[in-house]
Amino acid sequence: MKLFTISSPPHIFSKNTVSEIMGGVIIALIPVISASIYFFGLKAVTLIITCVGVSIASEYLFLKLRRKKIPREPSAIVTGLLLALVLPPSIPLWAAALGAAFSILIGKQIFGGLGYNIFNPALTGRAFLMATYPVLMTTWIQPFTFDAVTTATPLGLARFYSQSTPLLHLFLGNVSGSLGETSALAILIGAGYLFVKRYIDWRIPLAYLSTVFLLSGVFYLFNPHYSSPIFHLLSGGLMLGAFFMATDPVTTPLIKSGRWIFGIGAGIIVVIIRNLGGYPEGVMFSILFMNSITPLLNKYLPSRVYGVTK
Repeated sequence: MKLFTISSPPHIFSKNTVSEIMGGVIIALIPVISASIYFFGLKAVTLIITCVGVSIASEYLFLKLRRKKIPREPSAIVTGLLLALVLPPSIPLWAAALGAAFSILIGKQIFGGLGYNIFNPALTGRAFLMATYPVLMTTWIQPFTFDAVTTATPLGLARFYSQSTPLLHLFLGNVSGSLGETSALAILIGAGYLFVKRYIDWRIPLAYLSTVFLLSGVFYLFNPHYSSPIFHLLSGGLMLGAFFMATDPVTTPLIKSGRWIFGIGAGIIVVIIRNLGGYPEGVMFSILFMNSITPLLNKYLPSRVYGVTK
């Protein structure tokens, strides 16, 4: 007699576990973390330790108070790392700790934990800090400095002072900016690992970066006062956002066509904010906005039903 297992969907399972994928993201972030420590030294180390430690502690205490099972996966570590990497190196540790707690409690656990959150938790924490402490979040320091020598990011220099930054500096990371978004080279190395392991889908990064490149090229073609497309690709948090945040499987569309729409929409928002808005950066806003319409994309876009021919 043959026995059949009766269970609720989904009936197709992946060999990749949550722990494996999250661990893979941590490994992919090693080049970015190493670059941030190289350029910003002890400030990077203390900021990363603070964000990761508070993220883990916040999740543990919240679940303990609710008498819930403590998950055996490192998603809290990933959230802490990503938050630290999108913060200015000069931000006080108490503010970073507050942002980490907000990321876990409000950005993740209040929705029900991993798999239920609507917005990217790390970007939620950054948005909270941006709204509450805008001065701290827009105070930048130069690499290899041990004192608080403030400066502007390449995007700020280009937007408000019409000063260009050498593309090689942007590619290698010897510029001011958030902790982990300065070195495009380090981000691309980590992204390559994610693609090789098939932990992320290529559609959103391709749509995102291509849209920024093409649309910013149109602005630059009609008015050379705007920055070049390559400058936009290498500067700010675009690379880090495209490969490590816009590809979050929880807050991005399940349907392939929805991923194209997600990337294109996010790219359009970035270019509009950077070129026409009063704020030099737009990656955080673009991803959070597209996170908000992901449920609509999943609901209304046509999807193929498994087992049914087209």
